[in-house]
Amino acid sequence: MPGESVKALVETVYRNESRRILATLIRLLGDFDLAEEALHDAFFIAVERWQRDGVPDNPRAWLVSTGRFKAIDALRRRARFVASHAALEAQLEALEEADWNTEDLEDDRLRLIFTCCHPALAADAQVPLTLREVCDLTTEEIARAFLVLPATIAQRIVRAKAKIREAKIPYQVPSIAELPERLDSVLRVIYLVFNEGYSASGGNELTREELTGEAIRLGRLLVELLPEAEVLGLLALMLLNESRRPARTSASGELILLDEQDRSLWDAGMIGEGIALVERALGSQGYGAYCLQAAISAVHAEAATVEQTDWPQIVGLYDVLLRAQPSPVIELNRAAALSRRDGPLPALRLVEDILARGELLDYHPAHCARAEFCRQLGRVDEARAAYLRALTLTRQVAERQFIERRLAQLE
Repeated sequence: MPGESVKALVETVYRNESRRILATLIRLLGDFDLAEEALHDAFFIAVERWQRDGVPDNPRAWLVSTGRFKAIDALRRRARFVASHAALEAQLEALEEADWNTEDLEDDRLRLIFTCCHPALAADAQVPLTLREVCDLTTEEIARAFLVLPATIAQRIVRAKAKIREAKIPYQVPSIAELPERLDSVLRVIYLVFNEGYSASGGNELTREELTGEAIRLGRLLVELLPEAEVLGLLALMLLNESRRPARTSASGELILLDEQDRSLWDAGMIGEGIALVERALGSQGYGAYCLQAAISAVHAEAATVEQTDWPQIVGLYDVLLRAQPSPVIELNRAAALSRRDGPLPALRLVEDILARGELLDYHPAHCARAEFCRQLGRVDEARAAYLRALTLTRQVAERQFIERRLAQLE
């Protein structure tokens, strides 16, 4: 295979598989930093070896094996320069004797998520650590999501890694008895992974299919482990939202709102599976916020057109959701549904109440919603100001193009 083709293939494998490979290397090596170094060494070697020897049948397993051997070599070199290297020798012996097979690779990312969400770790470090190590988000991207400084996120991640190493937290899915107390954090993390893929925080692409696909895969694994109502609800919510992804952007990559989407492009298989999961979840005990959000998505999915959508039912579901999980973002989403049921004026008042409380001031969808309601009411100057504010708050290219198009239409 020509050199450029091999490089392109390696880049594709890195983009699609690197975090799974890293998860396995972390389990095998027991060290985040050593695993990161081994990962990059393995991909560097792949560019040369695959050109010379051809692409292996199982690239992921090849990269794990190569990374593991590079880590062993690195530890051997390190041991030569350490006066007391008994611990390194023990680590080397364990690594050389460790047994693994390709079947282990499938669950390693789920094992890593449970490790990152271990109750021994500080609560404010669990999600950033998972987003960094499992999803390859930068500290800057995570900091934007949490509205804190990148240095703060970096410190939390470093402390969490040290805690895992010092406390010898195991890389494993907990027992059935331990699962419930760990489940909330894991569900939250998986949904954050999905959302970063469904609406990327920055860059040229609105969506990152590898992240939404991975979140759905992890959701399926969780359903097999613990088929409780909220686990079913989260998987249903992700499937129903993902079903709309082909219709969310134009051929040129511009954002298309739900009202304007070509519903024939929605994935009927995902919709059917999602609705069945919603019905199963709502028929069991203990359903909560994920199930209610999935039920709202199901009402959208069942409507042939935006006009035929049961908006009163959606507003009612949002009312229940707000009681279960009070949140200004849920209030904002309810306002959008309310505008369909009762018109833009009451919806605008709700959004302005949220902003007046000092909430969502740096959340660009809130300003986009205010702009849209003002536009519908003929308050053009206010709409323009709100769109301009939203434009300063988003780094996502497709969203910026959408806002700029809306501004041009106001003129």
